[in-house]
Amino acid sequence: MYQVKEAFYTLQGEGAQTGRASVFCRFAGCNLWSGREQDRASAACTFCDTDFVGTQGQNGGRFTTAAALAKHLAAQWPEASGGTPYVVFTGGEPLLQLDEALIEAMHERGFEVAVETNGTLPAPEGIDWLCVSPKGASALALTAGDELKLVYPQPEAPPERFTQLAFRHFFLQPMGTEALGSGSDHLGATLDYCLTHPRWRLSLQTHKITGID
Repeated sequence: MYQVKEAFYTLQGEGAQTGRASVFCRFAGCNLWSGREQDRASAACTFCDTDFVGTQGQNGGRFTTAAALAKHLAAQWPEASGGTPYVVFTGGEPLLQLDEALIEAMHERGFEVAVETNGTLPAPEGIDWLCVSPKGASALALTAGDELKLVYPQPEAPPERFTQLAFRHFFLQPMGTEALGSGSDHLGATLDYCLTHPRWRLSLQTHKITGID
């Protein structure tokens, strides 16, 4: 059983794939926070700005098989759009639910499969683009991939803790939900860090800046 909070067609707003047309599949549930405000202060991740509770979101629901969910997600991709179809599994924490059966079902429909994860759980085989976003002091089970995207600043997750890991791209993304939706309260500090540590590149939440879902 797969529990999906929401699924929709949009442009990827963050990181190395910014601007790419994508079907987003947001799974319900997370292993670092319940999603309830009363639990936020004691959670392993205290700054999440995403609603991943339940299955009542846009195109959300419960799906009993990988084939059923793959069909549902493929239907979000526009017909005759051109380009390679691309699906991003996110959450919450997608690796609580994503498995090889679903990845294979999406591949059979011609999709590249991307995952945005907190990195604390092992990943199934077959993922085409793996983005890890560390959260606080939580230990990483995934120490290699395509992209490490770190929300900054996190006292328990300084960038230097991750620079020796085997990722192709390293991004810093300012924490916050102020003006521009890009963490303007921490934007200056993030810019300064990227300028003084050129391995790191700036990531902004362009979907919030542009008003795209």
